[in-house]
Amino acid sequence: MAIDGIEIEKLLKDAFPTATIQVEDLAGDKNHYSAVITANEFKGLTRVKQHQLVYAALKGKMDGPNGALHALALTTKIPEEKNE
Repeated sequence: MAIDGIEIEKLLKDAFPTATIQVEDLAGDKNHYSAVITANEFKGLTRVKQHQLVYAALKGKMDGPNGALHALALTTKIPEEKNE
């Protein structure tokens, strides 16, 4: 099974409306992606919790051998605060 990067981005944007999201197909096979997600929703959360929220947002697409997404190299960030 495979998943399109646009679908991954939509699932993530639905879960993290404030996010800036970059999704890249690493192998050209629609199974191995990287994602960089910068979102206010991550503020105050540990990196582990941030990643758990991302996996939950994918709604089972990475679950086990029947998942549509085999690998996701994940980077989560909190937006830098602007000094005025």
